[in-house]
Amino acid sequence: MLLQDLVLDCDSTEHENVMESDTADSGSEVGSSPTSTPDSSMEAVDCIEDMVFSLLSQLAFSGRATSPTVFNSKDLGTCESEEIGETDRKLMTQSKIELQLVDRSKEAGSSASEFRCITYPRKNPKGSAKPLAQLFRVLDLAHEAVINGVPVTKRDIYYKDVPLFKKQRVVDDLVDDVAATFGLGRSDLNIRATSKGLVCGSGLTICLQSGEVLHGSLIPVGEDIETFRLDEDVTWVLIVEKDAVFQTLCRLNLVNNHSLPGRGIIITGKGYPDVATRHLVKSLADALPMRIPIVALVDGDPHGLDILSVYKYGSQRLRHESNKLAAMRVKWLGLWASELERFGIDRDKLLPITQHDEKKALTMLRRHSCIMPRKWRRELMYMLHIRCKAEIEILSTMKIDLSTHSDYNHTLKGQNEDFHDRSTL
Repeated sequence: MLLQDLVLDCDSTEHENVMESDTADSGSEVGSSPTSTPDSSMEAVDCIEDMVFSLLSQLAFSGRATSPTVFNSKDLGTCESEEIGETDRKLMTQSKIELQLVDRSKEAGSSASEFRCITYPRKNPKGSAKPLAQLFRVLDLAHEAVINGVPVTKRDIYYKDVPLFKKQRVVDDLVDDVAATFGLGRSDLNIRATSKGLVCGSGLTICLQSGEVLHGSLIPVGEDIETFRLDEDVTWVLIVEKDAVFQTLCRLNLVNNHSLPGRGIIITGKGYPDVATRHLVKSLADALPMRIPIVALVDGDPHGLDILSVYKYGSQRLRHESNKLAAMRVKWLGLWASELERFGIDRDKLLPITQHDEKKALTMLRRHSCIMPRKWRRELMYMLHIRCKAEIEILSTMKIDLSTHSDYNHTLKGQNEDFHDRSTL
């Protein structure tokens, strides 16, 4: 079995250094890293009120324009708008109101502006006040959630004013834009996303703040988790991209399979993972000894590799929360499109890549080497070269015994060496 050999290999190669690298002992109770603190909540209140004050100041002095206010983590104490000086007298005839938010679509350090501007008035046949109204409705509900200590979901915000927002995506983007602009996490605004990830495995017990105890279920949001309890015989963690694959592995009781060296935990984010799923993976990565592998099985296509990247390095659009969510020790178990032929899978059984796949691959190849390891680059280039991709389900067509396949063991060893190499990139 692929997982069996990987667990054994990791255990044998890292056993000598385990005492130095372990961050927690198996079988222990591990506290969940707090995602919000009283100080950060008060900071959120201050930032929200300062942004509102900026708008009111600009309204009061319209005709005596003020500069657009930039909010970020470096200027939290000085985010009030300032009256224009003598050198900017030429702006006095303007009555434009501007607020700047972090543009999360721009990569950090790029030459392009990292901010986008919400301006009123502006020429727009659909109305120029709507973006400001949407922003301040989100700020209003976030302020209320923090002050009252009652969390609100992004879905709740959308349904509180459907005619204003029109689409859920508008709320999703604004919430994360505001959090990034303030240099805070979404949880500091007491705003949550609806959970969708699943976890399976009796070796993991999740204790909630409410006192409820979960063994395997929908992954709760990080703010609700008080502690994790990890059994001492947990020896591996498997992340799978797809819910269908997750359900199949759970039905097969893989977490308790006797051919594996111990019990395991299986996690899925059902595609691109939500924050709750990433928070769980990050917490396990911080808590489990280094000898216990945390591996990911994703499709052998650009989107599968991008999903792996979100778990390991964090997402571009939530890069301001990467230190809380990125689990650098996650290793790529598969699917490796370049190695399927070696295991008896013909290329004609692969799927052709689409224009969307090609665009995604080319975009990923432009990423910095610190978040795009050499092996990943080679896989993407191989997919573009053969114009094919592979989905996890193709493994069901394999008719060889991988545990006795000589070439397989050699390949797996090479993968494990590459896993260690990638951690230094």
